[in-house]
Amino acid sequence: MSVKHKLLHGALILTGAGLLSRLMGFFFRIFLSHAFGEENVGLYQLIFPVYSLCLALGTSGLQTALSRTVARKTSLGKPGEARTALCAALALTVSLSVVELLFIQRYSSVISSRFLGDPRCEELLIIISYALPCAAIHSCICGYSYGLQQSTLPAISQLIEQTVRIFSVVLLFSLFRQTGKTPSISLAAAGIVIGELSSALFSVRFFPRRKGKDRHTARFLRITGESGRELFALSLPLTANRVCVSLLQSVEAASIPAMLKLCRYSTKESLVLYGVLTGMALPCILFPSAITNSVGVMLMPAVAERQAAGSRSGIAALIRKAAGSCFILGLACCLFFLIFGPFIGTFLFHSETAGKFIVTLAWICPFLYTNSALMSTINGLGKTFWTFVINILGLGIRILSVFSAIPIFGMQGYLWGLLASQFAMTLLAFTALWIVSCSPKTAEKNPQITAG
Repeated sequence: MSVKHKLLHGALILTGAGLLSRLMGFFFRIFLSHAFGEENVGLYQLIFPVYSLCLALGTSGLQTALSRTVARKTSLGKPGEARTALCAALALTVSLSVVELLFIQRYSSVISSRFLGDPRCEELLIIISYALPCAAIHSCICGYSYGLQQSTLPAISQLIEQTVRIFSVVLLFSLFRQTGKTPSISLAAAGIVIGELSSALFSVRFFPRRKGKDRHTARFLRITGESGRELFALSLPLTANRVCVSLLQSVEAASIPAMLKLCRYSTKESLVLYGVLTGMALPCILFPSAITNSVGVMLMPAVAERQAAGSRSGIAALIRKAAGSCFILGLACCLFFLIFGPFIGTFLFHSETAGKFIVTLAWICPFLYTNSALMSTINGLGKTFWTFVINILGLGIRILSVFSAIPIFGMQGYLWGLLASQFAMTLLAFTALWIVSCSPKTAEKNPQITAG
């Protein structure tokens, strides 16, 4: 199968799974808002920056590095080394996730009260920490599959995780109601753990077996150690990128309710607005991004493979088709949300505020969706430092809007900041790709991930 057909086939599978998963999640969020209330949804959303930060530190960078390493080694005819890279990645990421679990268990009270600003988050943090080792296993095996440009396993595991998560929360909620107890939003955090566990157990069944010379334990351990050192070095810039971005996102998320209080909102009203934005409006805007994210995931190993082959024209063709398609999709979604945003907010979420947020956020769709393809292309070329700079600048604009615009204009000021940041990131990404394309060494050299 050609690279073009692999990219299209993989993107279609991931898109189908992503759309179905997001559709399920969309209605699940409606259930959460009705079952637990907007304030509890805001409290639940408040823990995700911490969870995302842990994933960025322990899994995200290694998954991306593994995907690119597997794609490169496979294209060079070294499938055995690709399998040992997976073993090394699992050893590294599971170890890091266990350390993170113990850290959160020990300091959950401090994190919830001092960083998140609400002691009620402590129980939620303790529960969700158990999902980290499961997510580590799941992400590594999926990263290996992405490197082979095989998307079936990640797609199925994604659907299993979402299905089990939703079913478990609804079941636990019904059991609590039948016994006369008041269901807590902690059930939603428990659902994440159960979903990640089921996805990890499913993924482990497809762990690639050692063959031939790889069966010699001493040689296998030596090659695994070498692969581990290589992966660690390759993932450092990626991990630093994800951690810095996640850390800034955590500061951003934790600061929004605090800044809303300066705009004469009470603690409850601030959490309600935060819950409406992150639990209702943003999921609507991000729903079609299942398509662009799938394209981005399959685009990175495809770009890496063509770079290893020295095909600059092939890389340029991939960029034009992927970015152009994502931009057109973004324009169509922008028009849709501008027309139907108020209806979605009032009919599905019973919230006029959600409808207003959706209409304002509709303008970011063309830039948000295009950025998925552009960032994946830049990572596939090995220029991870560029993605780091672009993400930091985009987040800087958003954080500036949190501290400067929210106290004056309320949540609307933050939405304007989101629009400005996505537009700036698109311009910077195109500029970076133009600079890279003008470099005579881009396609022929730099076969590994570098710091730029």
